[in-house]
Amino acid sequence: MRPSSPTPWHRLDALLTRLRPHRAVLSLVVDAVVVVLAWNLTYLFRLGFERWLGARPGYDGAVLAGIVLLYLLALAKARLPQSLWRFAGFAEVRRLTLVCLVVGTLAAALVMGLGLRKVPRAVLALHPLVTLMGLVLVRIVYRMLWEQLRLHTAVDAARARRAIVMGAGAAARLMLAGIHEQGWAVLGLLDDDPGKQGARIGDVRVLGPLAAIADPVLRGTATHVIVALPSATPEQRRRALELASDTGLPVLTVPTIEELREGRSLERLRRIEPEDLLGRAPVQLDEAGIADILRGATVLVTGAGGSIGSELCRQLARYAPQRLVLVELSEFNLYALEQELSASHPGLELVRLIGDVRDLAQLRQILAYWHPQLVLHAAAYKHVPLMEGPNAFAALRNNTLGTWNAALAAAEAGVARFVLISTDKAVNPTNVMGATKRAAEIALSALVPRYPGTRFMAVRFGNVLGSSGSVIPKFKEQIARGGPVTVTHPDIIRYFMTIPEAARLVLQAAAIGESGQVLVLDMGQPVKIVDLARDLIRMAGHTLQEIPIVFTGLRPGEKLYEELLASADATLPTAVERLRIARLTPVHGPIEGLLELAQQAGAHPDDAAVRAALAAVVPEFRAS
Repeated sequence: MRPSSPTPWHRLDALLTRLRPHRAVLSLVVDAVVVVLAWNLTYLFRLGFERWLGARPGYDGAVLAGIVLLYLLALAKARLPQSLWRFAGFAEVRRLTLVCLVVGTLAAALVMGLGLRKVPRAVLALHPLVTLMGLVLVRIVYRMLWEQLRLHTAVDAARARRAIVMGAGAAARLMLAGIHEQGWAVLGLLDDDPGKQGARIGDVRVLGPLAAIADPVLRGTATHVIVALPSATPEQRRRALELASDTGLPVLTVPTIEELREGRSLERLRRIEPEDLLGRAPVQLDEAGIADILRGATVLVTGAGGSIGSELCRQLARYAPQRLVLVELSEFNLYALEQELSASHPGLELVRLIGDVRDLAQLRQILAYWHPQLVLHAAAYKHVPLMEGPNAFAALRNNTLGTWNAALAAAEAGVARFVLISTDKAVNPTNVMGATKRAAEIALSALVPRYPGTRFMAVRFGNVLGSSGSVIPKFKEQIARGGPVTVTHPDIIRYFMTIPEAARLVLQAAAIGESGQVLVLDMGQPVKIVDLARDLIRMAGHTLQEIPIVFTGLRPGEKLYEELLASADATLPTAVERLRIARLTPVHGPIEGLLELAQQAGAHPDDAAVRAALAAVVPEFRAS
């Protein structure tokens, strides 16, 4: 946060911060000025006010220039320009004394040897002493000034922000003015464009290519690295983030192109989010096709207040449907979503309903009354370890029976399209959660021949970054607490996608899917969870020594890797690049018996009974 009214001390601090990368050159300039002033003071002392200018020989200027050059060479040889004046002490005074003694003796010998007798001998003798006093004095004054500066800005010391910016394009130019007003000091810019090297943008110099961020001398006293490459490709952005994270400094970034389109301003810096680390171009969807089925329609979303459900509602609102029917079991989640959508889309009609997908009668009443054209079924329990053991029956009722109820009620109400949000954990499931979602897909397929007027489809994707229950919020919380970060296994890998990607995929499936299809996203290469944890630690400005990673072992139902398609499945391309259709092997399990078990009242069946019933419908289900 910036000070409410910057004081002269804060302005001086900002100026010194801007000058600090040029410390060596400025040190030599100041020392040269001191040498010149000492020469004139010595003349003044020797000849007095009346004669200190007029009595000098004509070659005095040349002699002075030579002496200044000797001092600068000696100072550079002693590496005094690289020293920090705010820490000047006895060791620095000793080196300055040696420089003045050597240069004073050498200068006197040269002047006398060249026969320049009109230069007073007293000036040659006294000048090194006066110069030494001047050089020491400016360092003492600077150190005193620095200490006063720290004293007067101590309240803001913890918030001092000095940045190196990676990127010197139009985005950086627009960003600079905004963040300067927020109290930031930008020490320099980096860019790979050779034409920008050495240039100045907003009075800030381009110091080198992006890889130069690895040079600690170039970084100087920077406290942060800012990545200002909103229009770069994901691969370029990923490279810049890796270079930035290797510095050990906290890394911030400007909004992406998509965020800018949504109204965020360039100077609104944010921390690195996991989606920045994916390094994958977002899927390009058929916006026109999606708009055709949504504009002016009534859309119902179950689980509307959850991570995926709420993002679905945000995406849906962009396409101007006639109304959104929000069905959610959590009162707080429903209220929070209603407040957000009312503020962002005041003209959109919202129907807010507390509802439970396990209640078929209620769903029938809701769907018959509002008669939506599209139902998006996002209500589910998805936390793998939590759904094992005593919660297996709850997972069966919510995930499988809830899907059957919602799809059946939608079909009876004449809904045109019904989309189930499924998961990669439904492929060769090793846990109850995955098995209940695969059973939900099978239940959906059982309705296809019975209700040809409704298109039933499922969308299957991997882990969603930042969704509730995912590893990312847990990692962030652990880093904020100072660690350690817990990872179950060093080799565990997952496919990842962002919440907006997941939501758009669901909408795209609704637009192009046919009844009985399962659509999957080509999500690129899987990500090792331990690598993701390391990246988040480094981006927060910490080392693995400060925040270690601890391996805790696989949890119940968890496997090392997830699959989007079973080995016996085949896929077909769609009109949307990287979105494919899974042709699933037919399953003829007793889905009705499983649904009857899920509807059972009174004493709930135990974990073993639920697992056995699931295995009868999902033969590939094997406990891990």
